[in-house]
Amino acid sequence: MNFALREVKLDSPCIYTQSFVYQNETEHYLVAKSYLDLKEYDRCAHFTEFCKVPLTRFLHFYSRYLSGEKKKIDDMIDITTPSDPTQSANLQELGTEFMRDYVAEKLDGYELYLYGVVLKRIDFLWRARKVLVEAICKEPMHWGSWLELSTLITDRTELKSLKLPDHWMKHFFLGHTFLELQLNEDALDIYFALQHKGFEKSTYLIAQTAIAFHNRRDVDAAITTFRRLQKCDPFRLDNLDTYSNLLYVKELRVELAHLAHQACEIDKYRVETCCVVGNYYSLRSEHQKAVMYFQRALKLNPQYLSAWTLMGHEFMEMKNTNAAIQSYRQAIEVNRRDYRAWYGLGQTYEILKMLFYCLYYYKQAQQLRPNDSRMLIALGETYERLDKIRDAQKCYYKARNVGDIEGTALLKLAKLYDKLNETSFAAASFLEYVSENESRGDKSELSQSYKYLANFFLKRNQLDKAYQYAQKCLEYDESKEEGKALLRSIAQKRSLQEEGEMQVEEDSASIIRVRPRLAEGSPNSQLTPLNLSFTN
Repeated sequence: MNFALREVKLDSPCIYTQSFVYQNETEHYLVAKSYLDLKEYDRCAHFTEFCKVPLTRFLHFYSRYLSGEKKKIDDMIDITTPSDPTQSANLQELGTEFMRDYVAEKLDGYELYLYGVVLKRIDFLWRARKVLVEAICKEPMHWGSWLELSTLITDRTELKSLKLPDHWMKHFFLGHTFLELQLNEDALDIYFALQHKGFEKSTYLIAQTAIAFHNRRDVDAAITTFRRLQKCDPFRLDNLDTYSNLLYVKELRVELAHLAHQACEIDKYRVETCCVVGNYYSLRSEHQKAVMYFQRALKLNPQYLSAWTLMGHEFMEMKNTNAAIQSYRQAIEVNRRDYRAWYGLGQTYEILKMLFYCLYYYKQAQQLRPNDSRMLIALGETYERLDKIRDAQKCYYKARNVGDIEGTALLKLAKLYDKLNETSFAAASFLEYVSENESRGDKSELSQSYKYLANFFLKRNQLDKAYQYAQKCLEYDESKEEGKALLRSIAQKRSLQEEGEMQVEEDSASIIRVRPRLAEGSPNSQLTPLNLSFTN
C-alpha cells in the first residue's frame, strides 16, 4: 500500500519506525528469529521458552504452532485424507496455554491473532471470531488478523454485527470479505473508491478487481485486468492460479502454456505455480499429471483452497468419484464458502444416483450463489428427478429471471409444461426459446422445439403456423422425416378444409348450415404468450 502511494508528496517528510523494547532479551530474540527464518521451529521454541517480552513470546508460540503443522504434513500418508486438526495434541496444548494467558489479559495483538488461529483450527469458531476482533482492536495494522476474521464470516448480517475499529484498514477488509461472500458489486464499489482515493497503482487492488470480475463471470474483463497486472508486476505469482482458470475456461492453450513456463521460471515450488501447471495439463486432458501437480501444491500448503477444488474436478474427469468426494470435502473444510466444492459434491452424488445427497449439496451451492443460474438449473433437474415438479418449475423460473447463462432454463420449463399436459404454456415457452436461440441454440433441441410447435398448431388447426414450423423441421437431420410427415398432414387438412368450404357454399340455402372449425387468426385460436419475467 505504501509503495502504491510513492508519488504522493508529504507536507513534512518523516520516517515512521516501530521499535520494540527487548529489555534483556535482545540476544534471545535475534537467535530465535534466525532459527525461525531457517524453519528450525523446535530450536526457536526452545530458546524462547522462558521469555516474557511480547515479541519473543510471540516467536515462541508461533514456532510451536508451525512445528506442529510441519510435522503433521510430514507424517501424512495420503494427501487426500489429512488428519483431523481438532484431534491435534499440539493445537490443544497451545489452546490451553493461550486460554490461561487470555484470562490473565497477558496477550498482545499478535498473540491474540495466533490464539484466534488455533481456536479456528480446533473448531471453536464463535470464540475465534471474538478473539480475532480483539486482536484487530489492539493491532489494526496487522492484516493477518483481518484475513483470518474474514474466513469466519458467513453473511452480511454477521459482518455488520462486528464491532471493528474505525481504521482505514477496515475498507480493505470489507472489500475482501464482500468478495469472499460473492457480493461482487459491493466489493468493486469499495475497490474503485480506494483506487480513486490514490491507490490506483496498487497491484493488490488490481488483482482483487480481476477476481471480482472472475466471480461475476465477466471473463474478458477479468483476463484484461490480469494482463494489466502482469505488465505492472511481471514476477508476481499471487492469484496467478485464478488467471490460469480464466485461460482454461477460454481454452487459450498457447497463453496458458506461456504462463506455466513463466511461473516455473520465477519459482517452481510455489503453490500458484503448481496450480497453473496443473491447469495446463488438464486442458491437454492429461488428468493424471494434473492431479500430481495439485497434490504437489497441497504438500506445500494443505490449506490451499484452489488445489483441493481443482483436484476434485480432475478426479471427476478420471471417474474416481471417491477421491473427488474427499477432495471437495477438504476444500469445504478449508473454506465453507467455496461454492465450487459444494457444487462439485452435488455433481458427484448425482453421478452416483444418490439424489437426496445431491439435492443437499446443490442447495448449499445455490445459497452461496443465489443469482447463478447454473446452481438453479442443477437444483431444478434434481427436483425433477425426484418428481417434485412444482419445485423444479420454481427453480427454472428463477434461473430464467436472474439471467440464464447457459440458455437452457426456458427449454426445461417448456418440457415440464409438456409433461404436465399444459400445452399452451409449453408452446409459449418453446416459441420464446426458438426466437432467442434460432442462430446459436443446440440443433437437436431446436429441431425438437420446432416439431412440438408444428404439432401444436396442427392440432389447433392453425395450418399456416404449423406449415412454418414443419418447414423448419426439414432443416435438421433429426427431424427431417417428421417434418415431411407433418407437411403431408397439413396438406391433407387443407384439402379437407377446402372441401368443407365448398360444401358450405353449395348448401348455403339449407336450413342446417355446416360451420367450419375456427379459422386461423380468430381470437379464440391465438396463443397467449407466456410472460417469463418473474420475481423471486
